[in-house]
Amino acid sequence: MELRQWNELPDRMRTREVRKYYNIIAQRRGWFRAKRVFDVIVSLIMLVFLAIPMAAIAAMIKLDSKGPVFFRQERVTQYGRIFKIYKFRTMVNNASRIGSQVTVAGDARITKVGKFLRKFRLDEFPQLLNIIAGDMTLVGTRPEVPKYVKHYTPEMYATLLLPAGLTSRTSIAYKDEDKLLKDAKNADKTYVEQILPVKMQYNLESLRKFGLVDDCSILWNTFYSVIGK
Repeated sequence: MELRQWNELPDRMRTREVRKYYNIIAQRRGWFRAKRVFDVIVSLIMLVFLAIPMAAIAAMIKLDSKGPVFFRQERVTQYGRIFKIYKFRTMVNNASRIGSQVTVAGDARITKVGKFLRKFRLDEFPQLLNIIAGDMTLVGTRPEVPKYVKHYTPEMYATLLLPAGLTSRTSIAYKDEDKLLKDAKNADKTYVEQILPVKMQYNLESLRKFGLVDDCSILWNTFYSVIGK
């Protein structure tokens, strides 16, 4: 994870709208550099403690439905780079071929075990591997699929100054996003036009507050929001 020089950013990110966020992060380079070390140390510790629970989850998934243990999907991370995100599979195999790339409440594609995993966000555990690989960070904008990134406004591209995050202020506010899409006639259209713009306001606010204190606050609030269900 590194903060590139301004003139090394992708063309679509070298705009007036992105520059103000770039300046904020550039002024806090100390945390930007330390953030990677923090990510790796915390992720390794979590993997040690979660090794047995993750093995148990893998077994539950295999017993519950046909298909692989892990779900992999292309997402967008820092500077627009495409990577494969890892999650525990919570839907029937090949679910993306038989429906939208967003999930709605009561989605028939979700398995029995998947409902439990999603409720407590246990399906996100494998992303610790993405963090260690350098594709993600603990706190940052949740990674979108490429087709939604194409709908970003110039200001929204500022969220790609940092690697994609395991959790964020947006994740907490929209933990029940699937319920908002339950009655949508076109889930993709509703997501892009109504939900994505509001989520991005939370993400941009996090960039304005970028630093150790805000990251720790978001991590704690994420933990509290999950166990408080």
